[in-house]
Amino acid sequence: MGDLETIARFLAESVVASTAKNAERNLGVLETEPGFGLNLLHIVASDGLPQSTRLAAALFFKNYVRRRWIDEDGNHLLPQNDTELIKKEIVPLMISLPNNLQIQIGEAISVIADSDFPSAWPTLLNELASRLSSDDMITNKGVLIVAHSIFKRWRPLFRSDELFLEIKMVLEVFTEPFLNLLKAVDEKITQNASNQAELHLLFEVLLLLVKLYYDFNCQDIPEFFEDNIQVGMGILHKYLAYDNPLLDDSDDSENANVLIKVKSSIQELVQLYTTRYEDVFGSLINDFIQITWSLLTSVSPEPKYDILVSKSLSFLTAVARIPKYFEFFNNESAMNNVAEQIILPNVTLRESDIELFEDDPIEYVRRDLEGSDTDTRRRACTDFMKELKEKNEQLITNIFSNHVQKFFELYQSNPVENWRYKDLIVYLFTALAINGNVTSSGVSSTNILLDVVDFFTKQIAPDLTNPVPHIILRVDAIKYIYTFRNQLNKPQLIEILPILAQFLERDEYVVYTYAAITIERILTIRESITSPNFIFSKVDLSNSAEPLLTNLLKLILKQGTSPEKLAENEFLMRAVFRVLQTAEDTIQNLSPQILQELLGIVTIISKNPSNPRFTHYTFESIGAILAYSPLEFLPHIVEAMMPVFLNILSEDIQEFIPYVFQLIAFSVEKGKTVPNSIKQLAQPILSPPLWEMKGNVPAVTRVLKSLIKADQSLFPELVPVLGVFQRLIASKAYDIYGFEILEVIMLYISMDRLKPFLKQIAILLLQRLQNSKTERYVKQLVVFLAIISIKLGPDFVVDFIDGVQTGVFSQIWSNFVLPTLPTIGNLLSRKIALVGILNVMISGQIFANKYPNLLPATLQAIVETASSHSIANLTNDHIDFDNVEEISTFGSSFSRLASVTERPFDPLTDVDLTNGLKAYIATSLHKYNEASGMALFSNLASQLPQEAQVKLKDLMSVA
Repeated sequence: MGDLETIARFLAESVVASTAKNAERNLGVLETEPGFGLNLLHIVASDGLPQSTRLAAALFFKNYVRRRWIDEDGNHLLPQNDTELIKKEIVPLMISLPNNLQIQIGEAISVIADSDFPSAWPTLLNELASRLSSDDMITNKGVLIVAHSIFKRWRPLFRSDELFLEIKMVLEVFTEPFLNLLKAVDEKITQNASNQAELHLLFEVLLLLVKLYYDFNCQDIPEFFEDNIQVGMGILHKYLAYDNPLLDDSDDSENANVLIKVKSSIQELVQLYTTRYEDVFGSLINDFIQITWSLLTSVSPEPKYDILVSKSLSFLTAVARIPKYFEFFNNESAMNNVAEQIILPNVTLRESDIELFEDDPIEYVRRDLEGSDTDTRRRACTDFMKELKEKNEQLITNIFSNHVQKFFELYQSNPVENWRYKDLIVYLFTALAINGNVTSSGVSSTNILLDVVDFFTKQIAPDLTNPVPHIILRVDAIKYIYTFRNQLNKPQLIEILPILAQFLERDEYVVYTYAAITIERILTIRESITSPNFIFSKVDLSNSAEPLLTNLLKLILKQGTSPEKLAENEFLMRAVFRVLQTAEDTIQNLSPQILQELLGIVTIISKNPSNPRFTHYTFESIGAILAYSPLEFLPHIVEAMMPVFLNILSEDIQEFIPYVFQLIAFSVEKGKTVPNSIKQLAQPILSPPLWEMKGNVPAVTRVLKSLIKADQSLFPELVPVLGVFQRLIASKAYDIYGFEILEVIMLYISMDRLKPFLKQIAILLLQRLQNSKTERYVKQLVVFLAIISIKLGPDFVVDFIDGVQTGVFSQIWSNFVLPTLPTIGNLLSRKIALVGILNVMISGQIFANKYPNLLPATLQAIVETASSHSIANLTNDHIDFDNVEEISTFGSSFSRLASVTERPFDPLTDVDLTNGLKAYIATSLHKYNEASGMALFSNLASQLPQEAQVKLKDLMSVA
């Protein structure tokens, strides 16, 4: 029984490495008991327990709420008494907690509010608003943390009536106390200018008020804020200029203090107002431009100010977007001021950048890469320059080109002393040369006033091969190739690749990491944006794949045997995957060794999974070996993999299980047999707990399907298999996997064994249709019926549905199947549905004899669907799986492995998806017409509306 003492003991054990796994298992068992969540909260609140145990309880509670508060269909999973007691206790508890615990419980409240607020938690609003006061700042801070944790979820949401009603309801209760508190805090800051402790607390409250100000205005500007814009923005303007040495820790140059955070949040809010509510805010914009300008020209280069500089530049970027304010910058003198006073000081390499390069190289790479979400000065300057350049390319290019020329002369006069100028030259030229957005595919368009290839030849190529005065210049040269890889042609890239490969043999962390990143990106360049073909093929890598792989794996393994350190650099593993994928089957002699090294890496990182991306590309790499190895090698690969994989499953390493199941499923699909080491999984994969983790469902579904297809004897009892189908089909989130399993059951398990269960299967399908149908569910049901019509015969479909009750088929067909057919947009699904329904009409004896009244409507639905313009325009576009970001944070959702992607089931591979489909349908109708003594047109067609008769004639002419 999970009493407080037991739970607290397991939580204490969960933070000790040697007992963590066992403790987590025990907690997992206890969490299904009533009252568990409340007990966790009481442990968090208990002053008598160690801080580490309380923090473990807060973290566990947050994750427990995420897992168990509601199911995927939005229904509460906990007993009602538990949910009500938790909601009653959680707010007062959280307000009284220390900061680190408040953050975790605040996130849990946000999750609960996501599903329950406002309708199922009507007391929350008044409970929060009533606790705000003008004097108790500790309580105010707790209330505001809760409020922000709930209302910040409005920020990314799409506009809807429901959302605006919720915001309106909150504003009615909150705006008056909010503004009163803002004014009170402002007054108290003035009164407490020399009281350091009080000042800190007041600024923490002010920071939360600014964040809430943003929350309340993120969707639209409320009337209240419009009416009080002078008061609200007047206070915020004051704090952009505020300074007080008591708030600054002069010994800490790295971490932003509370005043810097307040100013950064104000700039974020001001940017929102500038972008969205300029009609209301316009008269105040100039004041904020001036204060921002003086802020940017006076702030020190210390890293703690980076986020403030970044947010301030983002505000100026938003200002520059508005034509009338752009004129403020649009002349040579103003633009020179922008360049000299704002951009150049903020993009020049600082001592702190060089220290980061040396002391934390992986962090340097992450901050430096395009698309990193870190707020860096350089990124913000780039965005500002880009905006200015879009408005006046000639002026910006000329002004900054002059600076580039000047810096080049300074660099040449003394390269050793002045090497930072060369770094600045490459940075500025790159920023000026890029037009449009940089995507994962690289730069698509460049500034016509600059020659990217000429700059490469003269300025970049020498730094790749000659000695450089500082190693950062080597990195700049590699990054230039990374950035402009699309502008270099294949012969140039072929010359560059061996140079990059040599850098993988060096010791400089950032150099070899950037080399790996650039090699990986070069190998993903496609012949065109829409082409599925890469410009580099296995032939191009025939001599270099082996040394590349050997060096990359050596670099990964040299990080050491600690799981966190080994998994630190996902860029190296991503490059391993890309080389394996490009080399395909040309590295057979090296594959066993690489596989062993990869499995060794999996074993180490499984002890503490810490980097989801590294994990993902490790399993992708194993998948690539599996995919490209000849069939005769498969048993050896499986023999090598399975001990490691079985260990992961027995240790219940949740983060790895979906990957393991995808690779096991692919092994069975490829070999079409089930090795003994995999057979032992047949029964365990049916156990309900495995299907409870959301991330497992797609992968375990695939394993189950592969086993049924390869060896039905593994499932002597069908009830547990059908139990999995029943569980999935009832879920709005996972019904698609229920249909996948049912298809395989129907097509691969003998009808003699299935017969006793058919009626119950049909009842389950129809119950879901009746009780909680969704548009997606109805489409899936139509495609499923079409598949069994194609594979098991049209009479089977009618018998299957009528088996529930005679005559039900007619209702399902006319109310669901026929109206849904024209709405199916997925190309493959539409083909299957059309052919399957056509099959029922033209080949179904029972259909023709029992339901002749359905023939005209069926013909009409087929004609409408086959003739619709959408079918002619649907294309089977290439999907770039490599650049679809599916790597999630651990445990939350499924990450699909591109290397072993399962192709969708197509029972009609001989029918072409577009043009061939029309011809197939027309030919089938011709045959049907002939078989019915040419009576199809005269009898059936005459019952169609005039428009449909014309479409039928056109369709028949295609045959």
